[in-house]
Parts: sequence; C-alpha cells; structure tokens
Amino acid sequence: MPENRSLSLNLRKQFEAEAVPHMDALLRTALRMTRNQADAEDLVQETMVKAYRFWDKFEPGSNCRAWLFKIMTNIFINEYRSKSRTPVSVNMDDIDDDFLYGQLAAMPPGRTPEQELFAKIFDDDVKKAIEELPDDFRLVVVLSFLEGFSYQEIADIIDLQLGTVKSRLHRGRKLLQKKLHDYAVKNGYIKDLIT
Repeated sequence: MPENRSLSLNLRKQFEAEAVPHMDALLRTALRMTRNQADAEDLVQETMVKAYRFWDKFEPGSNCRAWLFKIMTNIFINEYRSKSRTPVSVNMDDIDDDFLYGQLAAMPPGRTPEQELFAKIFDDDVKKAIEELPDDFRLVVVLSFLEGFSYQEIADIIDLQLGTVKSRLHRGRKLLQKKLHDYAVKNGYIKDLIT
C-alpha cells in the first residue's frame, strides 16, 4: 500500500509541475471559446480533472500544453458547443482575399501582421472582433495568434487536417481584417485609401 501511495504522490507532483502552469493560457482560450467567465472556468476545471485522471497516459517530455489544449478543445466541442446556438454561417463572398493587402506598414522579418497588431494592442474592439468570429474560425485564430501554436499543433489539438487548419486560419484572418479595418484606420495602423 505505501508503494501505491508514493506512486500517487509522485504523479500528483508531476501533474502540478507540468500541467498546472498552463491554467492561465487555458482560461484565456476558454474565455474566447465560451464567451462566458463561469463557463470558461468550468471548462478549464473539467480539462484539468480529465487531464489528472489520465495523467498516466501523458508521455513525459512531450508537449503538455498542446495535450491540455486538445483535451479542452474536445470537451468544448463535445459538450459546450452542442449546447450552444446554431452555428453562424459565413458568406464566403464577403471574405475578400485582397482586402487590406498592401496597406500595412512593413513588418519585422518573421512576423505576421496579426502578431504585430496583437503585440501592440489588445483592447475591447479587438477582443470583440475575435469573439464575433464563427466558432470554427475563432478557435483556430485564438490558438494561432494568441497562444502561438503551429499549424500542425493546432491540427493535432482540434483533430483536423493541416489543410483545413490553414484554410480556417486564412478565412479567420480575412474576417478579422474586415472587422478591424475602421479600428486600424482610426488608430493609425493603416491608411484609409478612401480619403
């Protein structure tokens, strides 16, 4: 019996050292997913309980953060999303591939316009624009732009093909560009071509 107890204590310490530090990132993303503080906290709690319950399945040395996000995303898709409203449809004709191209100032090498914008600002207008994205696009945008996951990590977390992740991220980026155009002009991030 003492051997089981020490094994259990060791697993708990490993879990606390590897998983618990990611709770803030999980909560940030859960808030974007659920759009509600209480639901976000419940989602993170369910994620941590499930992760602890299956901690013996976690491979030490692998990406714990991605593993936790995959658990949380699966719980969200299976439980929270099924309880929510009907999905928001997007008219793909409204997503113009040329919208805002060439308008942003030169970016540092290796940075995307979104990373540059989010690094400088993240106020209520930007939060609202992200929250208004359809669920499929919002989740990919949050995991990429705000949490910094690679395309492949996002594909693994959401359980999608890599091409689908790239497509959703592209479309989500275009929707954000349209939603944030006036904001970007007002704050001097881009020039208004109409004036």
